[in-house]
Amino acid sequence: MHWYLDVLRNYATFSGRAQRAEYWIFTLINTFIYVALLILDVVAGTAGEDAAAGLGVISMLYCLAVLLPCLALFIRRLHDTNKSGWWFWLCLIPFLGGLILLIFMVTDSTPGDNDYGPNPKAVTA
Repeated sequence: MHWYLDVLRNYATFSGRAQRAEYWIFTLINTFIYVALLILDVVAGTAGEDAAAGLGVISMLYCLAVLLPCLALFIRRLHDTNKSGWWFWLCLIPFLGGLILLIFMVTDSTPGDNDYGPNPKAVTA
């Protein structure tokens, strides 16, 4: 759970690096929370007719609350692979952009220091 809370504490930190485990564990916990809130939306009747599309009042408020931390984590993860945060804009290219970014997210860290700071694996070890 500390992976999730650490990302929320560093919600506006776009500099530095985020290791692969931090990114994927946060994404997993974030997805579970979102699905739970979407179920709560359906039960509470706040999902409306768009519940199948994943739209509900409570779940959308949660998405807005974690938007900035998710973006900061994504950019720090790109930094960990020695890529600029500007690579984020690949997401605007349908399918291919998302696939390239997925490859970047599963790629291992750049060993040692890179342009964006020391390797977080070496710091925690």
